[in-house]
Amino acid sequence: MSPLAASLKAALRSPLLPFWLVIALLPFGRSSELGTLLCFIGTVLLFARHPGALREHAGARLLLWLLAGYVGAALISAVDSLAPGKSWSTVASLLRYAPLGLYACFAIRREDKLDALYLAVAAVLALWAVDAWVQILTGWSLGGHAEPERISGIFGAGNLKLGPSLSVLSPFVLWAAQRRWGTRGVLVAFAFLLGPVLMAGSRAAWVCYALVGVAFAWRIARSPLRFAVIGGGLAVAVLLAGGVAWKTSERFQLRMERTLQAQGGSAQSLDTALSGRLDIWRTSVAMAEAHPINGVGVRAYRYAYPHYAPPDDHFVVSAEACGPGEGACHAHQWVLEVLTETGVLGMLCWLAAIGAALLAWRRAGHDARARAFPVTLALAVMLFPLNTHLAFYSAWWGLLFAWLLGLWCAALYAIPSPRGATA
Repeated sequence: MSPLAASLKAALRSPLLPFWLVIALLPFGRSSELGTLLCFIGTVLLFARHPGALREHAGARLLLWLLAGYVGAALISAVDSLAPGKSWSTVASLLRYAPLGLYACFAIRREDKLDALYLAVAAVLALWAVDAWVQILTGWSLGGHAEPERISGIFGAGNLKLGPSLSVLSPFVLWAAQRRWGTRGVLVAFAFLLGPVLMAGSRAAWVCYALVGVAFAWRIARSPLRFAVIGGGLAVAVLLAGGVAWKTSERFQLRMERTLQAQGGSAQSLDTALSGRLDIWRTSVAMAEAHPINGVGVRAYRYAYPHYAPPDDHFVVSAEACGPGEGACHAHQWVLEVLTETGVLGMLCWLAAIGAALLAWRRAGHDARARAFPVTLALAVMLFPLNTHLAFYSAWWGLLFAWLLGLWCAALYAIPSPRGATA
C-alpha cells in the first residue's frame, strides 16, 4: 500500500474523520457542517470525560484566544447593529467554531496524525483538480456544466468557489508532493493545480496561488540565487500556461480581456476590470467613516450599503444586489470588511489576535514551524491584505478560516514523531 493510501485510510478510520469531513464536503454547501456537528459532539464527550483537558494543551488555549478576537469583534458590533437579527444570529453561529477547533487540537496530538490529515486533504484537492481538468477538456464535471466565463468544477456553476478553495488549500498538495517526490514533485503538483486555478477565473485566487508558489520556491531554494532561478522557472511556466489558455480557451480569454481593461487609465476602466470593486470600496470607506467605533454590525453590510452608496450605484440598481432594497453583499476586502462591520474596536480585536498568533509562531521553535508550514501558508495567503477576499464572517468562508485556525493551533503544538520533524 502506498504512503498516500495508507494515510488516507488512517484518516478515514481514525478520530480525524469528522475534522476531515469539513473539507471533503466543502463543495456541497452546508453539508460540510456535518463535520462541524461531529466535532462538536466529540468535543463535548472529551470534556465530559476529562474536564481539565484544556489545561493540558497550549494549542487549544491559543485557539480560544484567537477565536476571542474573531468572535469578540462580531459581538461588539452586534450591540447597535443596523440589522440586529442578522448580526446576533451570526454571533451565535460563530460559537460553533470553538468546538471545531478544539476537536482538531485534541484529535491531532501527534505528528503522525498531522501528516495523515495533511495527506488526506491533499487527496481531496487532487480529486477536485482532476474533476476540474475534465471540465476544462470536456465542459462537464461532477458539478455539471461550466458557466461561460470560468470553470466551476465539483462546486457547480452556481457556486464559483473552486479557484479560491484550490489556491488557499494548495499548500497541502505541494507539501505532500514534496514529501513524496522532492522538488520535482512540487513542480509537477504546481503545474497540475495551475490549470484549474487559472481557468476558475478568480483573480484573487491567482494572487493567492502566486504567493504559494513564491513561498515554496523560497522553501526549496534557501538562497537568493537558487530562489531567483526557481522563481523564474515558475514565472515562465505560469506565462506559458496563460498563453496556452489564452489561445485555446474562450473562457480564459474573456476573463483576461476584462482584467486588461485596467490598462485603460481611467477610473471607469479600472472599476470595470475589478468587477465594480472600486464602487464597493468607496462606499465601504463612507460606511466606516459614519460608524467608526463598532461598525454597522457584522453581516449588516448589505443592509447598510444603499444608505451610503450613490443613488445610481451599480449594485443598488442592478440585479447583482444581494436582495430587494439591498446592495453589495460584503466589502470584498477583509480589512474593509472588519472596519465597516465591526469598526475600530473590531479591528483592534483582530490585530490583537494576529499579534498573539505571530508571537506563538515565533516562540514555537523551528521544528514546530516546519510541521505547521502548509497550514501557516494557507492562512497567510488567505489573509494577504493586498487582494480581494470573500467574506470572513460568512458561513462558508468563515468555516474554512476557522477550520484552518484549528488545524494551525494543533500543528504548532503537535507532539513530534520519534523520527523527528519531516515537514
